[in-house]
Amino acid sequence: MDFSTRLRDHGLRVTRQRLAVLGVVDSHPHSSADAVAEKVRHELPELSLQSVYNVLNDLTAFDLLRRFSPPHSPALYETRVGDNHHHAVCTLCGRVEDVDCAVGHAPCLTPSDSHGMTIQIADVLYQGICKDCAERSPGPAG
Repeated sequence: MDFSTRLRDHGLRVTRQRLAVLGVVDSHPHSSADAVAEKVRHELPELSLQSVYNVLNDLTAFDLLRRFSPPHSPALYETRVGDNHHHAVCTLCGRVEDVDCAVGHAPCLTPSDSHGMTIQIADVLYQGICKDCAERSPGPAG
């Protein structure tokens, strides 16, 4: 993915900070701001946590990143934007996986009442137990 071109296409300056944050989020989707900051500091040790938050907010505002907030978790970021996909979250370990839209077009759910709104995105969050956690956990006591 050519992040320099994408930044320019959105009218943003190409900076080392923006490129580093995009690279980390692309390599580690579903990362929190703290996790992004930790990884970015390997490349840019002088970058503050506040600067990482600022870059994440700017990139999210320009639709270069997507932010979503699973229950009981800080906001998570990913570079997969614009396709209205959903997420499955393991309630034991917090693992997050992308789930493609079942119908294939946005929005993929039609509300029973839109209250006069033009619906653009339907966020669905699937919650369950991932295969790894299920294999580690004993079955119900019997």
